Amino acid sequence: MFKTPKFIFALSITALFTPLAAFASPPVQESDFWRAEVEAGNLPPVADRIPDVPLTVDLTARGRTPGVQGGTLNTMITRSKDIRQMVVYGYARLVGYDADYELRPDLLMSFENQDNRRFTLNLRPGHRWSNGAPFTSDDFKYWWDDVANNELLNPTGPPDFLRVEGELPTVSFPDPQTVIYEWSKPNPNFLQSLAQARPPFIFRPAEFLKKYHIAYADPDDLAFEVNDARVKSWAALHNKRDNMYKFDNHELPTLQPWINSTSGKKIRHLFVRNPYYHRIDENGVQLPYIDIIEMEIVSGGLVAAKSNAGEADLQARGLGFRDIAILRKGEADGGNYKTYLWGTGTASQIAIFPNLNVNDDVWRGVLRDVRVRRALSLAINRDSINKALYFKLAKPGAMTVLEPSPFFDPELREAWASWDPDMANELLDAAGLDQKDGYGIRKLPDGRPMELVIETAGERQEVENAMQIITDDWREIGVKLVMRPLDRDILRNRVFSGTSMASVWYGWDNGLPRPYTSPAYLAPTDQVFLAWPKWGQFHQTSGEAGEAPDMPEAQRLMELVKNWEAAASDTERTAAWTEMLKIHADQVYGIGILAGAPQPVVVNKSLRNVPVKGIWAWDPGAHFGIHRPDEFFFEGGDG
Repeated sequence: MFKTPKFIFALSITALFTPLAAFASPPVQESDFWRAEVEAGNLPPVADRIPDVPLTVDLTARGRTPGVQGGTLNTMITRSKDIRQMVVYGYARLVGYDADYELRPDLLMSFENQDNRRFTLNLRPGHRWSNGAPFTSDDFKYWWDDVANNELLNPTGPPDFLRVEGELPTVSFPDPQTVIYEWSKPNPNFLQSLAQARPPFIFRPAEFLKKYHIAYADPDDLAFEVNDARVKSWAALHNKRDNMYKFDNHELPTLQPWINSTSGKKIRHLFVRNPYYHRIDENGVQLPYIDIIEMEIVSGGLVAAKSNAGEADLQARGLGFRDIAILRKGEADGGNYKTYLWGTGTASQIAIFPNLNVNDDVWRGVLRDVRVRRALSLAINRDSINKALYFKLAKPGAMTVLEPSPFFDPELREAWASWDPDMANELLDAAGLDQKDGYGIRKLPDGRPMELVIETAGERQEVENAMQIITDDWREIGVKLVMRPLDRDILRNRVFSGTSMASVWYGWDNGLPRPYTSPAYLAPTDQVFLAWPKWGQFHQTSGEAGEAPDMPEAQRLMELVKNWEAAASDTERTAAWTEMLKIHADQVYGIGILAGAPQPVVVNKSLRNVPVKGIWAWDPGAHFGIHRPDEFFFEGGDG
C-alpha cells in the first residue's frame, strides 16, 4: 500500500473513509441524553467535549442517511466475557479499515509513513477520554515506558508486532499531539496491527492508571488498594484494572463509542454513549446515534429463538446458517425484524487441521506425509455436505483466500478437493498404509487401527453434522473418524500441548488479504494455527518453547514472510503471498471443506444504515465494526 518514500495520510478534518469534507466542522448539537448533566454542571457542553478537530463523517456522500440520536439497541452474547465485543463492534482505532479495506486515520488526526521504518502518529488536539481526561502522547509514553517495558507488568516485554528481527523501535514523544515509532528496518505490519479487531492498544489512560502504579502512586494508598482488591501485588492490581479489551471495568476510561456502565457480572450489561466521542456527522450531530446498547447474556441455544421472538434489534453472533429458516419464518409471521444474509470473511467455513506436532510419534509421522493429508481431503464429498447443510449456497473447495482478494485463484480452491476416493486409496497405499484389519480399517505402522480422533469445540451443529458425513466418506477409504466434542479452551490447550491428533475449526480468519496484509498467519509464527502449534510456540518464544520447523515447506513459508516484510513494493509482497498460497494448496496443512456460507443478520425494521449486503469477518472487519455501528440509528430515535 505504501510505496512512495514518504507517504503522508492527513485526515484531520475529513470524513472518515470518504472523500474530503469541508474544511470547517459544522456547529455541534447537544445530546438530549447528556443535556441534564450539562445543565447541572456535571459535564461541559458538547462543543467543549469533542476534539478541536473532530472526525466529521459525510454519511450522504457514502450513500447513508444522516440520523438522529436516541434509543436503546438490544443484542445478545452467550458468555459473560464476550462483553468485549463492544470493543470489537465499536471499532474506534488509531487507524481503521474503510469499506474497501483500505487504512484510514480514525482516533488519529493523521499519520505519516516513511518507508515503513518511521511512523509519525498525529493526535487530535482537544481529544479526551470518556472521563474527560486529555488523550495525549503522555498516554502512549505511559504505556511504552511504564507498562510494556515494565517486567512486573509485562514479563515478555512489548508485543511481537513491534519487533523487527528482534529489534524494538525507538519511540519518541516530541509534543502532546505527536508520537513517533522508528525502526532501522521496515515494519510493514505496524499500521495493520493497529486496525485489528483486537487492537494492541499502544496507549493507556495514564491519569487513571497511575494511581495503581508503584512509580506514581502514594505507597500507603497503593497498599490499601492492593489489600482491598485482594490481590498479591501492585502489578496484579494494575493488570486487573488495565483491561481495555476485556471492557469489564466500568471505571476504566475508554475512547470507544459506548461506555460500560454496569459494574460486576450481570445478566444484562448496559453501554451508554461516550460524551467525549470524537466523531460527528455532517449536520454536527455527535455519534454514536444510539444512546444505549443493552447486551444480554443468554444460552447459545436460545439466540435464534429469542431473535425470532423479536428480542434482538441487531444480532449475528450466535446465529448460523441453520437458523435462517426459523428467522425467516418469524419475519413472515409479523416479526418486527428483517433477516439479512451477509457473506463471511473466513477462508473456510469448516476446516480440519491435522496436528503435525502431535506427541504420538507414529501419528506424527503419518500426518506429516503429504499423501495422507491429500488423501483425507480427496475422500470428502464436499458437494454432499453443501447440499445437506447449506442448500448448495456455500462454495465447496480447499482452504484458500476468497474471491474479493486479489490473490484468489480458482485452481487453489480446487487443489486436492475433488471427490476422488480411488485416488485417495492409491495415495494411502503409497504411503505404506496398505494393510487393513478385519473391519476394513487401515493399520498404522505399529499395527494400531487408523482411528483419527478429531476434536471439536462443540459449539456449531453444522460442524458435527459435517463430521458425520465425513465419517462415512473416510470409512470408504479405510480411515475411522472419531469425533470428540470439547470445551473451546480445553480443545485449544490440547492442541497446543500436542495431545490432540487433529481438530476442526474455521479456516483462516482473514480470507480477504491484500498486498499490505501480513501473511504471517500462513507461516508457523503462532500456535493458534492448529496444524503446527509447537512450531508457532518456537517462533513466539524465540526458541525457548515448542519445536523448530523441520519440514522444508514450512521453513520456506518462514522465509517468504521475511521476504514480505523486507519488500519495497506491492509487486514483491504479492509474489510472497502467491507462493505461500500455492504451498498451502499443495501441502494441505488445513483441509478446507467449503467457504462462503451466508451469515444471517437480524435487524430491527426501524434500524437504519445497516447494510443489506455486508461481510461478517473477524479480521479484517471486526464483525459489525467495519460497518460502523455508531452510524446506525432508529427511525425517530426511538429504539
